[in-house]
Amino acid sequence: MRKVLVPGTFDPITLGHLDVIRRSSQMFDVVVVGVAASKNKGAGPLFSLEERVALAREATSELDNVEVTSFDNLLVDFATSIGVAAIVKGLRATTDFEYEFQMAMLNYRLKPALETLFVMSSPDYMYVSSSIAKELASLGGDTTGIVPACVQEALRNKLGSR
Repeated sequence: MRKVLVPGTFDPITLGHLDVIRRSSQMFDVVVVGVAASKNKGAGPLFSLEERVALAREATSELDNVEVTSFDNLLVDFATSIGVAAIVKGLRATTDFEYEFQMAMLNYRLKPALETLFVMSSPDYMYVSSSIAKELASLGGDTTGIVPACVQEALRNKLGSR
């Protein structure tokens, strides 16, 4: 069985994330979406870990071979504990590549047997990020085409509508 991990903070999950998850689900038998606690990331996530897991589960509910779970330890340790063959990361632009390449090399140093695979973003989602979705929603903008409907509702509930 070919099992991979698509990790991220998913604060919130976007259509760009879903594109990478969906495409991974077509290439691998099982895709585990690992929602990172990311307590130390910037000012901290907008959504709680439980909310991010619930939104990711709802957004991926149509994909039969996708599982969603959370983790709060080193990525390589989590990946090893769930028995994945590789980590899959989406790339939008060269700026993503520089950061993700650095992380892949660190992960390789920590766990050489664990591969990192990169999936290029579809052109439709190259500009999409969780940060853009949150900022757009906070200013009353329409997030259609950026996040799934369940996330649009969650952003309205969390940030209010203007």
